Amino acid sequence: MKIIFIGDIVGKEARQKFTELIPDIKNEYEPDVLIVNAENAAAGFGLTKKIANQLLDAGVDVITLGNHAWDQKEMLSYIEECPQIIRALNYPSGVPGKGYYELTLPNGKKIVIIQIMLRLFMGLSLDDPFSVTKNFLQREKLGATCNAILIDMHGEATSEKNAFGHYFDGKVSAILGTHTHVPTSDARILDSGTAYQTDVGMTGDYNSVIGMEKENPIHLFIKGYRSGGRFVPAGDKITLCGTFIETDNITGLSKKIVPFQM
Repeated sequence: MKIIFIGDIVGKEARQKFTELIPDIKNEYEPDVLIVNAENAAAGFGLTKKIANQLLDAGVDVITLGNHAWDQKEMLSYIEECPQIIRALNYPSGVPGKGYYELTLPNGKKIVIIQIMLRLFMGLSLDDPFSVTKNFLQREKLGATCNAILIDMHGEATSEKNAFGHYFDGKVSAILGTHTHVPTSDARILDSGTAYQTDVGMTGDYNSVIGMEKENPIHLFIKGYRSGGRFVPAGDKITLCGTFIETDNITGLSKKIVPFQM
C-alpha cells in the first residue's frame, strides 16, 4: 500500500498551496491513501466545517487534528458528523469524535489511521498514550484484521516520540510525528519494520516562527506578552512537507519511507 501523509497545514495560503499540489503529489507517488494534519488550517487555530469539506473534496481521505482540535467550536459537533476527521485517541471518555478511522480501499484492502497525543510539555489532561494505543491494538492486528496501520503521533518532546516509536515497532506500519512544525531528518524503518519520523514538518511559510509571522512571537519571548493579539499565519513562500510510505501487502510492515518537500 502507498500512503502519503502531509504535515500540519498552517493557514489559508498553505491550504491553497496544498490543494494546488495534490495532482502533482498523486502523479509522482500514486498513493492509495492521502492523509493530512489540518489542526492549524483555520488561520492557524483549529479546523472549520467549510475547510474540512474543501480538503475532502480536493481528494484528502482522512484529516487528523491535535491540541488545537477544539479551537473552532463547531468542530465539537461536526466531528461527530464526519468520521474522516479524527482527534486524539487518548482524550478522556465522552469527548466528541473518534481517535481512529478505518478506510477500505477499492481493492478491498483496509488501513486504520490513528491519532495519538503525547503528554510531555503539552499542557493537556490526556490519558496515557502508551496504554491507550496498546489496548486499541489488541483488536486491530496488522496483517490480520487490516493491511496497514498508520499513527499520527502528535507531541512536543523528541524523547517521548522516540520512546513511543520503539515501543510500537512491529505493531503498526508507520508512526509519523506532528506538532512541532519542524521536519526532522531521522526518517527510517525501525528494527521490526515500522516506518518512523519524529516530525513530518508543516505545510506553511518557513520564514516564520512555526508558521506564524515572526514579530508577535518574538515579542512574546522577549517581553512576556503578545504585542497584538492572536498570532497570524505567515503566507509568503509556502513549503509543503510530507512523507511517503510504502508497505508490504502481506505483513503490513513498511518497505520504504521517503520524506519530501514541494
